[in-house]
Amino acid sequence: MADPLVGVVADFLAASGAPAGDPELQGTPARVAALWRDNLLAGQRTSAAEALGEPSPDASGALITVTDIPFHSVCPHHLLPSFGVVHLAYEPNGQIVGFGALEKLVHALSRRLILQEALTAELADALMTHLGARGAACAIEATHLCLVLRGREPRTARAFTRLTRGTLDGRTDVLPPVGR
Repeated sequence: MADPLVGVVADFLAASGAPAGDPELQGTPARVAALWRDNLLAGQRTSAAEALGEPSPDASGALITVTDIPFHSVCPHHLLPSFGVVHLAYEPNGQIVGFGALEKLVHALSRRLILQEALTAELADALMTHLGARGAACAIEATHLCLVLRGREPRTARAFTRLTRGTLDGRTDVLPPVGR
């Protein structure tokens, strides 16, 4: 069965005026379709619960913080990528997951069409909901190509979002300062 995304990309190239016989574009629709399906939007097929897996018991109650988790996502308004780092913290309530599971969570929730503000909330909420955390915090630092590429002048602006929940609500000391 033919991949409908390949046809859509071919139609996009034709509609944008790309030369039909250009040898540089041979195979481009299939490559672009694979990039979007297998990378840029790969998270759409994974839930937060799947990414986190089964938690393990924890009696320490120590605050868990993982910083500088690389991510990329796609702006739903302009279909352009954004990329940067995510910082996560949570106060366990008797159960924890490995640090790698937190990275999987970031990849699952970011590799889709999503605004940075929504991603920040979804990550913090996933820690609260799926781990039963007492508190959670998420901060994201990102470069958005929809911001950088639009307009006449090149831009170097970055966007920062931060959200805290539960016992970490309002605390600024649990994650690195944004824009450091």
